[in-house]
Amino acid sequence: MAGYKSKQMIVMRRDLKMRKGKIAAQAGHACVEATLMALAREGRAGQVRATDEWAWLAHADDDRSPLTDWFDAGVAKICVYVDGKEALLGVAAQGREAGFAVALIRDAGHTEFHGEPTYTCLAFEPLPAEKIDPITGDLPLY
Repeated sequence: MAGYKSKQMIVMRRDLKMRKGKIAAQAGHACVEATLMALAREGRAGQVRATDEWAWLAHADDDRSPLTDWFDAGVAKICVYVDGKEALLGVAAQGREAGFAVALIRDAGHTEFHGEPTYTCLAFEPLPAEKIDPITGDLPLY
């Protein structure tokens, strides 16, 4: 992760054996929700802009945060996994206890999971490695 000051961690449940498309949809949902949560918390939702460059968030050069670092560096995302609902909920609880924005995704179960609403994944807001690694650093890459 050379060059990145912040990264977004996405934690998937591997035990569900989701189809690739379902995995992509669930991870994408979590990523967007966690990013929007962080933008809203920092009062920056109105600063989002579309450009042809990597920078999607307008800010002064001296205005630094994990979120602005993440946007400026190209939005690094790392996907790791856990096996089971309890493990996923435990990671979510650790993140919330640490004060991080955590988007915990619960699928409605219409296309998979036999109609049962199911927790599939979560994403954290973009964070520096030294803050997020104590929670996710030992989880295997998905």
